Amino acid sequence: MANIISDGTIEYVGILAKLELSEEEKERAKKDMSEMLYYIDKLNELDTSGIEPVSHIFTMNNVLREDVITNGDGSSQTLANAPEQAEGGIVVPKTILDESAKMRPGGGDGV
Repeated sequence: MANIISDGTIEYVGILAKLELSEEEKERAKKDMSEMLYYIDKLNELDTSGIEPVSHIFTMNNVLREDVITNGDGSSQTLANAPEQAEGGIVVPKTILDESAKMRPGGGDGV
């Protein structure tokens, strides 16, 4: 393969990448792209007919375990320790001041 990158190709790649390249940068990009294509040509010369394609260097296929519930969610044990509970949840004291309470007559304590 001829590894000649034209000025038009560099301009086109610059447009696609939304780059404004100086003449020096264009020449450097042409050289770099030619070297990349040369390297790809060298790789294409290798005989890979007896090599199985891989997506990972390790031979493990699926290391994930099956999703099996073994002991439930523990919510009943958690609620058993709560001092107060309602509707399957723990009742806690209100800690955020209701800003609208400040506007109401007699309000302001947020209760």
